[in-house]
Amino acid sequence: MIININASPYHAGKGLFREEMIATRARDNAAIIAYVNLVGGQDELVFDGGSFVVNESGEVLSRAKQFRESLMMIDLSVDSVFRARLHDPRRRTEKRERVFPEVQKIVLGHTERKGKLKPLLPSLEDRLSRLDEMYSALTFGLADYVHKNGFKKGVIGLSGGIDSALTAAIAVDALGKENVIGVFMPSRYTSQESKEEAEMLARNLGIRLITLPIESPFESYLSLLSHEFKNFPADITEENLQSRVRGNLMMALSNKFGWLVLTTGNKSELSVGYATLYGDMAGGFGVIKDVWKTLVYELATERNKKGKPVIPERTFTRPPTAELRPNQTDQDSLPPYEVLDPILKAYVEEDKSYDEIVAMGFDPAVIAKVIALVDLSEFKRRQAPPGIKLTPRALGKDRRMPITNRYRSFYQAKKKPDQK
Repeated sequence: MIININASPYHAGKGLFREEMIATRARDNAAIIAYVNLVGGQDELVFDGGSFVVNESGEVLSRAKQFRESLMMIDLSVDSVFRARLHDPRRRTEKRERVFPEVQKIVLGHTERKGKLKPLLPSLEDRLSRLDEMYSALTFGLADYVHKNGFKKGVIGLSGGIDSALTAAIAVDALGKENVIGVFMPSRYTSQESKEEAEMLARNLGIRLITLPIESPFESYLSLLSHEFKNFPADITEENLQSRVRGNLMMALSNKFGWLVLTTGNKSELSVGYATLYGDMAGGFGVIKDVWKTLVYELATERNKKGKPVIPERTFTRPPTAELRPNQTDQDSLPPYEVLDPILKAYVEEDKSYDEIVAMGFDPAVIAKVIALVDLSEFKRRQAPPGIKLTPRALGKDRRMPITNRYRSFYQAKKKPDQK
């Protein structure tokens, strides 16, 4: 029997891969293997437990719960291992050709038994479903990060959108509703629907909601900069100012009350730089930093199936928008997420080249634009807070590109002569 002690960090689907790998090793070596894995969060990593025992035939005999410390006990007999090796011609040949050192037998203790003990029935916990597993990783990782770093409460900017709604639901499940505070910061461009969605979400989750209108400080910024900005039309500068006012307010609440600011940016946005430095990126921990936008909707839908739905239905159907200018939507600047996410996954997680992604059937011009956005946004990602690793390759330590580079010539080469 081999006892394999591990600190194997989680990513989606890794548990099944572990079992398949260990089962193969057990069969190859005709040995029982106990795979013992760490449980807990450490910065961006989550160790998901899920320890298991496989026999010499590769059959899983026992499996512990995922994302939970537990004591798993199982009675094992090595007689079946000896029988398997007697019938394995490789073992007989090996024994003839090799000289094995003498093995010292260590007796751990002698206990007089009265009667025959009944064998322990092994526990074989079911593996969590794909979405349940990922949601558990997010809540488990957040809870450990908050508590192990001396915080008690988290504060989240609620916009009425799906990202902040999912982040708030995860926070409540991880920390308890009494330890989560929502902040709604409307501007001149904030819709009535956003206000209603934020308020309804807070009521459904049972969390405190603070409303801090940003029109007054935004006007002060514009007035202060009016001389320097004279004769220049409004552009992304004014849009980002609103986000940065909100970032200032969130950090002020954090400083005053010791709350950890939980950012709400997803992997799709961070990949292409659709986020504001010192604005919505300002905070201490990125809960859904490694969650694609399309997966955000899946996880939010799954969360609503667990008991009473908490995320308002209209949050799912409204077009995603930052509401930093009139009638703005995400698709003004980005391809639809159903197109964007597969391209990003191929480039960011799978290291596929431009030509390989073109072969997948996507528009070459869209691919070139997306790849350019990813590479040119590296400087932003370097300044983003840590977040839970959920995929095989997360942004940050898993994937880093040089900020100073000449890769732009690649994108120029892919443009048609009439493109600007």
